[in-house]
Parts: sequence; structure tokens; C-alpha cells
Amino acid sequence: MDCTVTPLSAHTGAEVRGIDLTQPVDEAVRARLNRAFVDYSVLVFRDQHLTPHQLLAAVGLFGEVFPQHNSRFALPECPLVHYISNQDSYPDGRRYIPGEGFHTDHSNAICPPKATVLHAVSLPDWGGDTQYVNMHVAYDELPEKTRLRLDGLRATHVYQSRHSARKLMDLGEEGRDRVPDAVIHPIVRTHPESGRKAIYINPIRIDGIVGMPEAEALVLLADLLEHATQPRYQYSRQWRPGDLVMWDNRSLLHKANGDYDMNQLRYLYRIMLQGDAPV
Repeated sequence: MDCTVTPLSAHTGAEVRGIDLTQPVDEAVRARLNRAFVDYSVLVFRDQHLTPHQLLAAVGLFGEVFPQHNSRFALPECPLVHYISNQDSYPDGRRYIPGEGFHTDHSNAICPPKATVLHAVSLPDWGGDTQYVNMHVAYDELPEKTRLRLDGLRATHVYQSRHSARKLMDLGEEGRDRVPDAVIHPIVRTHPESGRKAIYINPIRIDGIVGMPEAEALVLLADLLEHATQPRYQYSRQWRPGDLVMWDNRSLLHKANGDYDMNQLRYLYRIMLQGDAPV
């Protein structure tokens, strides 16, 4: 299989061509793709048209599946695959837009998912881009004084932080039984494959910093987010029908933009891959 890997920005993202993910991939190509994923943090596969079961098989190239937390979004015919849609509503009738606000997926797990994979099934005519923030580069360009301050700091991650502006869908009784009440992760994590350090924060999940007064913690977290989300650390992915996009939750923040015609359906399959406990 003759595949090409082409960088999409100076620090984040690569497009993979020449791969049909419904077909077998040999070990040499598999190793190359996994190396590219570590190097570029976002991989884009164009012109894929996968059923949920084909998607489940394809992501096996990169690891084992991570069971997602909120089973209300699971596909009945393939429960390890969930859907992302702009057609769901909160109990009060307000529209639910998945992925709003910068975050990293499921950081409230003891071993958060290393990767999230989305496959575009139906897209609006325009808008709905996904923005990524490279937290390795953001860490590298922190002032030395700030890096020293962060050394050894740990944060408490919960399903939904008291301080989050974005409200998540309720987990339901089944979900609450499966999801930890709280976990502790370092604010700076080391990538288990590349060895690079990254800022590891999540405005939706972090409820506080261990041993730090709440007011001080909120200021520090806000300053880190403001620093990390500067345009020079960002990469924006414009979706096309048939896209399969996977990104590294150990390296990035991401958010979905709700800047499109909500009368048009935005529907994607979502699956996650098992990761390690952050260190």
C-alpha cells in the first residue's frame, strides 16, 4: 500500500493519502502510521466511508478501544462506537453542541484515552471546524519561572467541574457507577512515546489543584489556558465528507465550533483508544 503523510501546519496535523481503511494494512505501514500519529498529533484520512463495525476494526491499527463514559450516545448496533450530533437537546430543551470549549477528552478517567477518532457521516455546508492546541509547544514556550512553578503540581479531574462554563449531558445512573468520582493527574505530563512534556489541563473537568487555594488555582489555570490558546499554537481542521480524523489527547486541547446552520445535520461517529495514566 503506497501511502503518503503530508504535514498540514508547522507543528500539528498531517494528511494521510493512499490508505483505504476498509482493507488490511501491513506491519510496515502500521508502524509508519503510528509514528506519524506521535509526530503530528492529528492524522487526517480523506475519502473514507466506513460502517461503525469497519471503523471499530480500522482503529485497531492504533490500539485498543476505550469505553466512552456516557452510554446514551452509543450506537445500538455497535456500542463501542458513539455518535456526535447537533440534533440532541438538554432536558430543558436547549440544543446540545458536543465539543464546545477547549478540552481534552475523558481526563476524569484513571487512564484517559490516548486518542479520539471522528468519522464524518453528515456535515453542514460550511463551518463546524475543529480547533486544536499543541500543548507541547505551549509548554516549551512557557517562561522558565512558570515551568518551575508547575513542576509537581497535580489537579483534581471530575466528570464536570464546578467551574466549567460548558454543561455536559447527565451521565445517568449506569454512567455514574462506571466513572470515578475524581482522579488526580499532573498539570504537566510526559508523552509515553515521544518523551515530550505538555501542559495537561481541562477547563471542563479540573475542579482544583491539590494543596492550592481555590482562588489561586483558578487564576493559574486561566493563565495557562490563555497562554496555550494563542493563535500560534493552534491548528484548525476544516471537515470534508468522508474524513476520518484522529488526535492525540496526550498532546492537545481541542474544541468544536458551533458556527454553522443548525438546521443542517452534523453527525459523526466517535471512538476512543486506551491510554496510560498521565505521569
